[in-house]
Amino acid sequence: METTLPDHAFDDWMQALEERHLADLRVQEVTRALRALSSVYVERRGALQRGAALDSAGKRAAFALFYGPLHYLVTRHIVEAMGMANDCTRVVDLGCGTGAAGAAWAVALNKSGGGKREAEGGAHRTSGAQPRVLGIDRHPWAVAEARWTYRAMGLDGAARRDEAARVRLPGAHAAIVAAFTVNELADADRDRLLPRLMRAANEGSHILIVEPIARSIGAWWDTWAAAIRGAGGREDTWRFEAELPERLRMFDRAAGLDHRVLTARSLFVRDARVHPASNDEP
Repeated sequence: METTLPDHAFDDWMQALEERHLADLRVQEVTRALRALSSVYVERRGALQRGAALDSAGKRAAFALFYGPLHYLVTRHIVEAMGMANDCTRVVDLGCGTGAAGAAWAVALNKSGGGKREAEGGAHRTSGAQPRVLGIDRHPWAVAEARWTYRAMGLDGAARRDEAARVRLPGAHAAIVAAFTVNELADADRDRLLPRLMRAANEGSHILIVEPIARSIGAWWDTWAAAIRGAGGREDTWRFEAELPERLRMFDRAAGLDHRVLTARSLFVRDARVHPASNDEP
């Protein structure tokens, strides 16, 4: 499946990302850090729980410049392909990282709501009602970066330091996304989060889980998929061609990666009040 070109908010964000993260680092330094970061993701996923993905300025820049935009494109594609939840007034991004996934859903909601985007002081804003985005992450750098992302994309957003498995979740008319996050949680936190998400769905939230397609991330996926399907939700696998910006293509080639086709798998349930789940919060 082929995706359309990204929106102007994304293009402006990409330009701002380069200005922000290449001000003090050379492209070669970021490329080397991206190779190391990719090794963490592919070969040593357990290190993610210990913060190895963000333990240097180079890795943080590589994450922001490369994986953040990829997460945005994947999430935006999934949201638009399934016509998700255009009645939401809030977006909560669990394990938000740079804020990309929550921003993608919020931008899609702005688009589907017909809001008019206006330029103001070099940033973009949407006139009229727009969803408020809240990013949640345990890492202080990620929280600061998510706040900056929301500002750069003209979104009404905030971010705070908290644990994804423990933060209070909203009820009706909320979009809750956990993109490339659940697999990084400790087993106990993952087990704690699932029933809390199902309770939020039963109260009227829309839940989206996005993860890599690799089955090696853990057997937990089957348990989560069964719970989502039991609440009337769906499980999907995605493969789509994306027209990456030139800077992303350059980093992709230099790091020996190939993201001409983006892949992911997802779980989604739209307001499970019509299909009550049996999960209770422990």
